[in-house]
Amino acid sequence: MRSMLLAALVSVAVPAATLAQTADELKNDEKTPGDVLTYGMGYGLQRFSPLTQINRDNVKRLVPAWSYSMADNNGQQSHALVKDGVIYITDHAKTVALDALTGKEIWKSVIEYPPETTRIVCCGIVNRGSAMLEGKLFRTTLDANVIALDTKTGKELWRTKSADPKDGYSMTVAPLIANGVVIAGVAGAEYGHRGYLEGYDPQTGKVLWRTWTIPEPGQKGSDTWPKNDSWKTGGGSTWLTGSYDPELDLVFWGTGNPAPWNPLGRVGDNLYTNSVLAIRPKTGEIVWHYQGTPGDPFDYDGVNELVMAELPVDGSNRKVIMQAHRNGFFYVLERANGKLLAANKFVKVNWADSVDLETGRPVWSAETKSVFEKGAGHKVRIWPALVGGKNWAPMSYSPLTKLAYVNSTDFGWDYEAQSLEELAKLKPGVTPYFGVKREYVFDHPDGRGHLRAIDPLTGKSKWAMPLKSPNMAGTMVTASGLVFTGQLTGEFVAVDAESGKLLWQYQLGAGSVGQPVTWERNGKQYITMTSGSSGPYVARVGDPNLANVPPGGMVWTFKLFED
Repeated sequence: MRSMLLAALVSVAVPAATLAQTADELKNDEKTPGDVLTYGMGYGLQRFSPLTQINRDNVKRLVPAWSYSMADNNGQQSHALVKDGVIYITDHAKTVALDALTGKEIWKSVIEYPPETTRIVCCGIVNRGSAMLEGKLFRTTLDANVIALDTKTGKELWRTKSADPKDGYSMTVAPLIANGVVIAGVAGAEYGHRGYLEGYDPQTGKVLWRTWTIPEPGQKGSDTWPKNDSWKTGGGSTWLTGSYDPELDLVFWGTGNPAPWNPLGRVGDNLYTNSVLAIRPKTGEIVWHYQGTPGDPFDYDGVNELVMAELPVDGSNRKVIMQAHRNGFFYVLERANGKLLAANKFVKVNWADSVDLETGRPVWSAETKSVFEKGAGHKVRIWPALVGGKNWAPMSYSPLTKLAYVNSTDFGWDYEAQSLEELAKLKPGVTPYFGVKREYVFDHPDGRGHLRAIDPLTGKSKWAMPLKSPNMAGTMVTASGLVFTGQLTGEFVAVDAESGKLLWQYQLGAGSVGQPVTWERNGKQYITMTSGSSGPYVARVGDPNLANVPPGGMVWTFKLFED
């Protein structure tokens, strides 16, 4: 595979300032709303903007400023970066630089894949974005490479092969720059890999460290795996971008499910799957960990974004990370040491009765106990389903309202573990590592999901907007009290952050699974969003209304209409 520069500078020129994205600029990204330099609109992943020009009173005047075709019918999940009037956005096969005010293409760098590459990619042929530092743009590829491009020209500067796709590995993650290190993770637990995080030198692409998420025999945590070879294909993917606290010099990164989903051949806690890892960015050293779903039978993962905030706990402000977990619990952890401060249900949950705040462990329900006690062939109804109480699409958090804005999915599933004989037929890198039979169920077909405003410390929703087709896009919140998100039925919407009232919508012509961002140029505020939803998300929601929604593949930028 190689990368080709298809279009050099065209009718617009790249501002010279795009050569400079310093470490200090990255740290202050959330305080400089003119640009969007980091995934999550700041190291804390709050996806909060202090911009207020677009507000409750005038949001109804939002109109498209321009749109750009990605010429790709796969899901468009990328998080746009914006620097000095240039937008950088990715899909699985290309990176483009666009003039932010006109949408005109500045350059395009296309990746050529061997035809067999997409055979084992899970889950979705997508890319979630890029990172930038000192004139370089960093991204990952489906065949597990990390590459650096020149922000001015799109020329490839270096490429590092991280893993072999034949072993079940792929990369869809947006890298993170932390303390001068490019950090990226892998996908592929569904094909029986052994997960890891990796750190790279931004100048050369040299691998500085690799931290495995599944310990080998003799290493710390290995006693949580049975004495067989299950650790070699144990999963623990790292496919969503972490957050970074420069003061503590700690990166917080979530890890995915153990493999296979069926737990009967790997009974134990299975560290470090379904965990939050706090690591040193210079070395990859694990400083502390917290595991949300030990021995996970239900593909709940633990990769969902880890949002940093300060919350009042026991009479004092505590520096925390928050996670709306796929397992249906909303977790609040102390950043410095991983102490569990709160863990409350935010959707319907029956796999666990509660979480013990002293031990941090879930209290398994009778339903989950029966999976292990009755074994293969036993069918049980579990809430939430594998799509989770919240899927991958990131939430936002407003330090003004102290609420998290979450697109929840409200599914259950009928779950049945297959036999050990069936598990033995699974082949790493070849067959999906499931080992279970499943079928989705819904309490309310008109409420398959909700857009929720959640109190992080209680898990309770201040308001919840029911959705017949659950949103699978990220949310963004602004200081003017607006929440933006996209819907699978094609609407890009703005909602009142205090009340949940729908204030504005625009039909994009295709469903959205993307991540909205907002930025400012020449004193005017803009909002950028992608349209285009992929098959796995449409198939999971069981909504016949989505049968005729076209796939899309567009980048949209909106502004206020001016008379």
